[in-house]
Amino acid sequence: MMISNFLANLIIPLNLCITLLVLGGLSYVIRWRKTAFGLAAFALVWGMFWSLPASSLWAGGRLEQRYAWQPPESLPKADAIVVLGGHTAGGRPNWFEPYAKETAITRSEAAAMLYKAGLAPFVIVSGAALDGGVPEAQVMANTLIREGVPENAIIAEEHSLTTRENGVYTKDIMKTLGFDHALLVTSALHMPRAMGVFQELGVNVTAAPWKPQIVVPQRPDFDFWLPDQRAFTAARSIIKEYAGILVYWLRGWL
Repeated sequence: MMISNFLANLIIPLNLCITLLVLGGLSYVIRWRKTAFGLAAFALVWGMFWSLPASSLWAGGRLEQRYAWQPPESLPKADAIVVLGGHTAGGRPNWFEPYAKETAITRSEAAAMLYKAGLAPFVIVSGAALDGGVPEAQVMANTLIREGVPENAIIAEEHSLTTRENGVYTKDIMKTLGFDHALLVTSALHMPRAMGVFQELGVNVTAAPWKPQIVVPQRPDFDFWLPDQRAFTAARSIIKEYAGILVYWLRGWL
């Protein structure tokens, strides 16, 4: 877990650029000039690539489009709604726009909409405390209650620290309660990996992601090829998701 997290954080554009530049500087000092210039060049290319909105729209969009958002009336009914922890980008509608709390929709709020549409009688919230504080499941449960979901309709799974564990512990809960089918709620970016995990575990789930967040903003000054700070920031989640998919595939979890 610690090694995976370290490697995932290392390849984030800013972190990798700094690391490569430091290594390049050291290589130059010990007279490995070609290596030094190669590392510096790669750092520049890596940083420039992920600073372009076109890169995030291409790489992130490919993941988000795997499971398209559907309105509640288009989704099947299920025994439960499963919500995974890890609220990517705070539920903002568009990663290329400033964050505004009043327009943000979290996974928990999306699940509450499905519950109030009558798609399932229970909501399973899955997520442990990442920093030793309040479990994510409890935070999501509090949000559901504020959104009008009865407390007795909420089932909290507070032990999972990874997407894989989300699937394992949720499967146990569903088996114990006799649930056969669930709607799976997570971000559109995270949905391909989440669906792969649940399907590999043999859990019958239907993807119910919230709307894509990596989309072209409706403003005249937006440029696909002009370096943008928000694109550079968005790359963090996109790269970590691809890294997660690769690691899970190598471990046979997808």
